[in-house]
Amino acid sequence: MLRTADMPILNKNLRRLLLVAGGFPLATLVFVGAAPFFASGQSEPSLRTLWEIQAVDTVKYSRDEARLHPRDPNFDAVIDQQMRAIASLGATHVALGTPYDEEFLPFLERWVSAARKHRLNVWYRGNWSGWEGWYDYPPMSRGQHLVKTENFILDHPFLFEDGDIFTACPECENGGPGDPRRNSDVRGHRQFLIDEFWITSNAFAKIKRDVRSNLASMNGDVARLVMDRATTKALGGIVTVDHYVGTPAKLARDLSDLVEQSGGLIVLGETGVPIPDIHGRMNEREQALWIDQALAEVARLDAVIGVNYWVNVGGSTELWSSSGVPREGVAILKKYFSPQFVTGFVTDAQSQPVRAARVDSGYRDTMTTESGFFEIALPSDDELSLKIAAPGFAEQKLVVRNPDEPLNIALQQRQLNWWQRLWARLGDFFRNLTGTD
Repeated sequence: MLRTADMPILNKNLRRLLLVAGGFPLATLVFVGAAPFFASGQSEPSLRTLWEIQAVDTVKYSRDEARLHPRDPNFDAVIDQQMRAIASLGATHVALGTPYDEEFLPFLERWVSAARKHRLNVWYRGNWSGWEGWYDYPPMSRGQHLVKTENFILDHPFLFEDGDIFTACPECENGGPGDPRRNSDVRGHRQFLIDEFWITSNAFAKIKRDVRSNLASMNGDVARLVMDRATTKALGGIVTVDHYVGTPAKLARDLSDLVEQSGGLIVLGETGVPIPDIHGRMNEREQALWIDQALAEVARLDAVIGVNYWVNVGGSTELWSSSGVPREGVAILKKYFSPQFVTGFVTDAQSQPVRAARVDSGYRDTMTTESGFFEIALPSDDELSLKIAAPGFAEQKLVVRNPDEPLNIALQQRQLNWWQRLWARLGDFFRNLTGTD
């Protein structure tokens, strides 16, 4: 909730609204008339990707070097090289950490321009420098953060395109009033995240951009504390967690636990290896193996809709050297970001379509349509396999030899015992009686 001390920095109309409302949370105030923009950014996921959001983070260059190359034209080649490499993986987004302060706007524009050139959407993961004390900027309050963020969106519509993502305050617990694990202000932290979502959603509606703004990334431990079901629902049903753990199995368990706790979908806002304090040292092969095992686990979790690998260049988890030489992990990430796309038809022995047959890749599963058609994405690998099952038919397993060719899969009817035949006939009888298929 906005505090009285924050009121002077609010614009006149918003200040008047808060005073009339008697201090109700901002999210409550803007709920009236929210329907037109509530779905902002909720675009349909591509069938040709494993995750709706597939991103690589550039923070070591797009934020950490923001003051080093303000007008250096030679740095554009570095930006372009990084965008080209990220796009080649099959990424849908590039994550930019450039601060939102006016000083850094020209630098941010260069990164955005390069992303557009390589047909990448942008995931804005910067912040106001004063929130965490970057570049010696003075501290700022929650109220100031809300107003500055709204004005940033309204004043710079040219930065945004449909399909972009805007995170106003990544890992908010690292600045401002502090970490809710330590300052006993869980309620205030939750309300601030919700207020940010509503203000930014409304701002993007005003500039007519379909930009998702509810990916409030946070540390895994903070997510466990803050993201109850009510908060998750208020943030559009998404939990965004920046999570680094020792093993791929633990990563999958933690994400599954968050799904159960929050009732929401999950975006993995940051993950990568090795973090020395967690993983120790890794050579290229060990890094690639860890990434492969982790993404295989994550790909099996239907509730995970996005993955952002941290980072591309410049940290212990980097995928490329500063000169652009790829490490072995690049091929692994591409295996998941550029999956094989398999289509086909499932029929019975008489070539009649089998509808509602389940097609399972071990990573994803789907159901056939009325015509027996299915389509499914699988990680690119030497051997792709599918399992097909339908009531009344024997389960079939097959290896996909040529993913580019549609499959024609004929299922054999399973021999039924007398009880199963009776049950099937009863089912047919009641379906005919009710006129349902």
